[in-house]
Amino acid sequence: MATTAHILQGVQAVPLATTAALGGLSLLILLSLKRCLFAKKRTGYSKLPPVPAVPGVPVLGNLLQLKEKKPYMTFTKWAKTYGPIYSIKAGASTLVVLSTTEVAKEAMVTRYSSISTRKLSNALSTLTSDKCMVAMSDYNDFHKMVKRHILANVLGANAQKRHRCHRDTLGENVSKRFHAHVTDFPDEAVNFREIFESELFGIALKEALGKDIESVYVEELGAHLSREEVFKVLVIDMMEGAIEVDWRDFFPYLKWVPNKNIENKIKRMAFRRGVVMNALIKDQKKRIASGEELNCYIDYLLSEAKTLTEEQIGMLVWEAIIETSDTALVAAEWAMYEIAKDPKRQDRLYREIEDLCGSKKLSEDRLSQLPYLLAVFHETLRKHCPVPVIPLRYAHEDTQLGGYHIPAGTEIAINIYGCNMDENQWENPEEWNPERFLDEKFDPMDLYKTMTFGAGKRVCAGSLQAMLIVCTTIGRLVQEFQWRLKEGEEENVATIGLTTHKLHPMHAILKRRN
Repeated sequence: MATTAHILQGVQAVPLATTAALGGLSLLILLSLKRCLFAKKRTGYSKLPPVPAVPGVPVLGNLLQLKEKKPYMTFTKWAKTYGPIYSIKAGASTLVVLSTTEVAKEAMVTRYSSISTRKLSNALSTLTSDKCMVAMSDYNDFHKMVKRHILANVLGANAQKRHRCHRDTLGENVSKRFHAHVTDFPDEAVNFREIFESELFGIALKEALGKDIESVYVEELGAHLSREEVFKVLVIDMMEGAIEVDWRDFFPYLKWVPNKNIENKIKRMAFRRGVVMNALIKDQKKRIASGEELNCYIDYLLSEAKTLTEEQIGMLVWEAIIETSDTALVAAEWAMYEIAKDPKRQDRLYREIEDLCGSKKLSEDRLSQLPYLLAVFHETLRKHCPVPVIPLRYAHEDTQLGGYHIPAGTEIAINIYGCNMDENQWENPEEWNPERFLDEKFDPMDLYKTMTFGAGKRVCAGSLQAMLIVCTTIGRLVQEFQWRLKEGEEENVATIGLTTHKLHPMHAILKRRN
């Protein structure tokens, strides 16, 4: 602020300098207009509509407006005024925001070759070991190779068949734990997340490492870490770190300025994640050396992925753990919240399952015969998209989107939440209404009814697994219990940071069905 004051004082004291400055500014504006007109004449496309920044703070641009609310909600609100594609000023960067399905698909499919590169925050660059993940890597030979690996052993259709036993075990364990709660505490609300999150972490460990764990000794930390501590290091801390905001992300030319608090925090998280993964993989290498082989990701990578470094293998195995542990939890918890809040729709879902299964337990091979259950799943993903804004991309060459010229170097934000809440596509989008997906225009088994799983070459590789786990879980829980939200829970809809992850676990009163 002192520097600004001194500048203003100098301008007042030297009118000649003021005149020169204004003349230079005018020339700059004329040159900018000339460039814009030339670009429009040359490309045939117009300049993007901008969102006005907060008056008086041009250096910050729209950053203060984004800080006021959830960015994905602010993006969606602006789309109603400025259209499906517009630009905002975020510090030193210009960001193009896409908030409708049409322009998002154009970016993800038609113009993909021009904007396939990721733009990561400082925190994400560190936590992903500089894009050493399937989800965060640029679209290149490395991405294609590691995506083939994870589809072959974890997420592809054939891999899902081989891992069916783990999902069946998850369903049985979740059911038993809820029944035990009702027996021991019949009048007390149950914490849905506490039970489901633990079992989901178990299936993630089995798919990635072959076995669940009770603890692991980490030499670098000089301690045995419990299963709960491992979950915190590998999942909770990483999710918190991923949304950490570093002001230098918005002013790249000031990246040399230290920001030690955030830097050290993220480095500690990455270090602890690394040594814990090393300890877990070391134990599995001993198992493999003893002759015990299992159908899991680490066994596959050590056998088939000979060109990968140990660090890359550790990152890929960790990615399988965190992505299985987190996104399915978000979808399942919101689905049970909406079901518990809506007795009529809960009864409709129960009747559908009862008519099909009778006294037999619902299994995942019956999902295609349960259109309303699938509709509940897709409507929950539409309203509560687990990843509301995908990690930024940028145009590495001049391209066009939505009828506008996009120059090379422009950052692109695809607002999935905005696409799924677009009033031009969805009637009453704020309402949770599974019936909308029973329309004949929707194929019951199509996983891509909304933009939640993305589109094009970067479409989510875990969509099939998410559907199998979440649909079977909520189907079993509605089949076996009546759900009712704890008093005051209906208003408990706050979310964590930039995500749609519920801030507080969902609590509900359960009653066994006859």
